[in-house]
Amino acid sequence: MRVAVLATDGVEQVELDRPWQALEEAGAEPELVSLEAGTITAYDHIDKGDTKKVDSTVADADPDDYAALVLPGGVINGDFVRADADAVAFVKAFFEAGKPVAAICHAPWVLVEADVVRGRRMTSWPSLQTDLRNAGANWVDEEVVVDGNLITSRKPDDLEAFGSAIVEEFATAQDDEAADATA
Repeated sequence: MRVAVLATDGVEQVELDRPWQALEEAGAEPELVSLEAGTITAYDHIDKGDTKKVDSTVADADPDDYAALVLPGGVINGDFVRADADAVAFVKAFFEAGKPVAAICHAPWVLVEADVVRGRRMTSWPSLQTDLRNAGANWVDEEVVVDGNLITSRKPDDLEAFGSAIVEEFATAQDDEAADATA
């Protein structure tokens, strides 16, 4: 299972690394999709962290090539990604195809921009709750929320639950897809 992980400079490093690790441990193949080729710089809050090699740019990536999408957080990352038209279209394509999408912390800003949160029960970093409610979401303060194909989580402290939900929901989606293919 190939999984797109959409992030750019300013991504919260732990919110990129921990879901990536959970996916790899479950046998998935995560790929870093970003706004530009080369590398991105992750952050530990406001301090620069590691650089990460970009596998594909969002302008060149095809959502059909991936079974699921992960959106790590980070204030800078979330703001840059939601301002990129190609990134917003990429995210929206996963929803239109009914594929699973997971977003943590500030990443739901991108979902608001893609206009895919209306009527959804979800969570995020607390400061995004007004944005999400204004976009029509039912915001709740829980460590992880699964609403259909959408998985959301609040913050780095919730990463264990977020990673478990990603693995479980993505595996279920893959099993459903395999069953549909043989039917």
